[in-house]
Amino acid sequence: MKKVLTSALLGALVLTGCTSSPTSSKASTDAYPMTITHALGKTVIKNKPQRVAAVGWENGDTPLALNIAPVGISRSNYGKETKHHLHSWADEAFKKLKVNKPNVYDDTDGFDYEAIADSHPDVILAAYSGMSKEDYQKLSKIAPVIPYKTKAWSTSWRAQTIENATPLGKKKEAQALIKKTEALIAKKTAQYPKLKNKTAAFLSLSTANLSSFYIYLNNDPRAAYLKDLGFTTPNSIHKLANGSKDFSITVSSEKANQLSDVDLIVTYGKKSDLKALQKDALIGQIPAIKAGHVVFIEPSSDLAAGATPSILSIPYNLDHYLKAMNKALS
Repeated sequence: MKKVLTSALLGALVLTGCTSSPTSSKASTDAYPMTITHALGKTVIKNKPQRVAAVGWENGDTPLALNIAPVGISRSNYGKETKHHLHSWADEAFKKLKVNKPNVYDDTDGFDYEAIADSHPDVILAAYSGMSKEDYQKLSKIAPVIPYKTKAWSTSWRAQTIENATPLGKKKEAQALIKKTEALIAKKTAQYPKLKNKTAAFLSLSTANLSSFYIYLNNDPRAAYLKDLGFTTPNSIHKLANGSKDFSITVSSEKANQLSDVDLIVTYGKKSDLKALQKDALIGQIPAIKAGHVVFIEPSSDLAAGATPSILSIPYNLDHYLKAMNKALS
């Protein structure tokens, strides 16, 4: 996951291949060979992959949700990390598939091409990532690669699920999972009427330097997820974004007073940061900051990773996220 103010991106599996769901679609199976067009070119999948690798942020969550254990997966690089260096929900999914020692690529400082090659994948999933053309070309020498469809770091959780599932012949199953997850979100958000008809913004604020801050836009899955939870995007953010297609914008704190229409702010940090924000002459002008209507996501928590949603992380973190939002607005 890219982070503006944090670090860069995030035992061997059974070598006979991945564990797959007993259900499959004949229509999907008959789709091979398939050609997938994306931002970095075109990828041809000749046959249904049996050995699935996933690199980048939470791309392994899609095959895991489809009961497919990847032969390799990127190490988590933000939020709570299990002993296997994974997010909690991914670790639990591996256990359900009876994989006790997942093969984890330590690619937080760049792709570990050798480790990826050693896992002998048939396909490499990376629908939500920021890989360069050079990265894509190098990985493509190992196996067919599925990078982002249009723009780096701008893949929604729905698109990530579909784009990673399609080369596996599991598009229909992925669509069913999405509908199930949307129903869960609707059910859970209905339990928090206080959150209805509110505006929300996902910011990155550093108490070490409050001269500027970052606003994640709806091209970023963190901000887009707020809309899934029933919030609307404040008009002030639309104006500050001025049509930007990036996933975030940098805003001078001199413009902080423009965020007067934000009911709830979500940011990374500790609750103790609130006082520093309220004392700041500029940031402290934001009504939501004054009122303490802020969700602080602890960097070492499950939610720190789960706020960037995936098909697996949403059911794992949804209750906690909504409770934190409800409390912040109380």
